[in-house]
Amino acid sequence: MPSEDKMTVDDRRKYLGRMKRRYKVAGRKGRSLLLDEMEKFTGMHRKSLIRLLNAPDLSRKARRKQRGRRYGPEVDHAIRVIAESLDYICAERLKPALPAMAQHLSQFGEIQASPELITQLQEIGVATVGRLLRRARQDTYRLPRKRPERANQLAREIPMGRLPWNESQPGHFELDLVHHCGSATVCMTRCGSTTASFSR
Repeated sequence: MPSEDKMTVDDRRKYLGRMKRRYKVAGRKGRSLLLDEMEKFTGMHRKSLIRLLNAPDLSRKARRKQRGRRYGPEVDHAIRVIAESLDYICAERLKPALPAMAQHLSQFGEIQASPELITQLQEIGVATVGRLLRRARQDTYRLPRKRPERANQLAREIPMGRLPWNESQPGHFELDLVHHCGSATVCMTRCGSTTASFSR
């Protein structure tokens, strides 16, 4: 079955819930045909289908025991360094580049790329890489940003003017003035970047 046509776990349970009614009332030959059809649509093994169809309830059971961490701190550190080197691209683009970048960065002493680490970087899934990236962004300190209102208020204090876009008379031009002398020198424009309009 193509990957784009694969059912999710919930889709399979809904489908089997509808087919279960037909399976219960069908005869031996009819059940065999229905199993062939369900096996084709779900991609599941025949024995698994029989087990689910004979179960009293198709609802998914909660996991009793949580899975432990498969990847240790070495993989976490390697993904952080590689993500920073590639300017924090998305997990889908970062995942294929992990083994090659680990070997490349190991030549400069940024990562200790052991064979076990390279194997783990080849086997790690995109979802796991995404979780590690989100954790890395949370741990990374970011400078506080100004709110848009304050930034706009500061920009409004800079005197500037614009020429009309449909100005047809020659002799007009716009110029961006940048004054670097500080506040000691008295000049015609304020210190800072100012767009001025001139005409002859």
